[in-house]
Amino acid sequence: MSVDKGLKKDAISFLSNVTFGISSTSPAYSVAASLGPIAAVVGYGSAGIMLIAFVPMLFVAVAFYHLNRADPDCGTTFSWARRAIGPRSGWLGGWSVIVANILVMPSLADIAGRYSFQLVGIGDPSAVAVGALGIVWILVITAICYMGIALSARTQHILLGAELVILLVFAVLALIQVYGANPPAEAHAVARTWFDPFHQGDFNKFAEAMVLAVFLYWGWDSCLSVNEESKDPHTAPGYAAVVSTIVLVGIYVLVVVAAVAVGGPDLLAANKDDALAPIGQGVLGIQFSKILIFAVLSSALASTQTSILPAARMALSMAHAGAIPVRFRHIHTRHLSPGFATLTMGAVSTVWYLGLTWLSQDILTDSIAALGLVISFYYGLTGLACVALYRSELFESIGGFISKGLIPAAGSLMMFLLLFKVAFAPGEASQTTILGVGGPVAIAALAMATGVALMLAAQHRMPRFFRAS
Repeated sequence: MSVDKGLKKDAISFLSNVTFGISSTSPAYSVAASLGPIAAVVGYGSAGIMLIAFVPMLFVAVAFYHLNRADPDCGTTFSWARRAIGPRSGWLGGWSVIVANILVMPSLADIAGRYSFQLVGIGDPSAVAVGALGIVWILVITAICYMGIALSARTQHILLGAELVILLVFAVLALIQVYGANPPAEAHAVARTWFDPFHQGDFNKFAEAMVLAVFLYWGWDSCLSVNEESKDPHTAPGYAAVVSTIVLVGIYVLVVVAAVAVGGPDLLAANKDDALAPIGQGVLGIQFSKILIFAVLSSALASTQTSILPAARMALSMAHAGAIPVRFRHIHTRHLSPGFATLTMGAVSTVWYLGLTWLSQDILTDSIAALGLVISFYYGLTGLACVALYRSELFESIGGFISKGLIPAAGSLMMFLLLFKVAFAPGEASQTTILGVGGPVAIAALAMATGVALMLAAQHRMPRFFRAS
């Protein structure tokens, strides 16, 4: 069970929990960067794919909800898998959460740097300038996280609020154009078949689009990493996880439908790096098109913050359990934040970003693609942990069997199937190869192998944790 780690109590409201869950997924950037590739595969069926991709995430969110009710520990997957399955599974689960949040940081910093320059009219900055500004943003966000959860929550409200308002305005204006007196030539009225993910009847295209879409929902579990700082920690963060996924599917479907309707899938597919950019000027006008740039920038910054927060709290929980060095247990006496862990995550993220940008942009891209493997692993493990923890209660009622057993098990199975799909994707999905292996698989395998090596070292130095049942 969770022990008091010194974090600030009752600092996070239910609204803040939901805000953390939504903002961590970086909705504006996720749509801008992923809609083009999805539209290239399934065209007008993009909205249907967004709907079906929501299902495995909702199922895993149900598992998080039940596990948090039993043990509201900021170590989430680490604590739950350790308790339900065993210390080694817990250790690797915790490591994978930290790795996922570090892997995504270079991309977020790079986006923040590039879009900051675009916002002020500098369209083609040098790689050095982008990298320098990206590092500045990492340092600023790390400082906010270090200064306490209350400041972090206020920052999230501002960033996410601006982002969602802009996306909503864009979607509404786009649909008004589609159904107006003079719609754009490429506009198309919304059809019912757009919401049917199986309408095309091509399983390979369906599977490819699913892999692209499902990870747009990743990050909602950040709201559970602040459970010990939340009001009503046993229930509010779990409810927030489920609510976050439901809100996200609404946001994604609305924006995707509007973008496809006003621009058409061909235009979106031709702009895979930023599908919203080519239709932004037409919908908002040249003078207001930069608000979409601001939406993506605020999206990246909010997600940067909600990547540092869970990674630091995961390290805090693991240190309290005796799984990693005790230094990570340090709590700032005034801010009541995991000071050492937060600074460490900021420093590691900075070094990782510098390393990847120095090597090549292609490796940075493959680093993001490797996320899918790591995310699938720890989400799948969490689903299994839910079934294992509640195994003695599964046959007490039909409702309990479905919500604590069947749904988490199905979510876990879907995640492991996605892991398999991503791991064995065609080689052209990789930008680089490492020792003959596709870059994403090689990076994910190296990250997890490093985790195994560190776990074995910890087992030698801190055997008490691994001997515990």
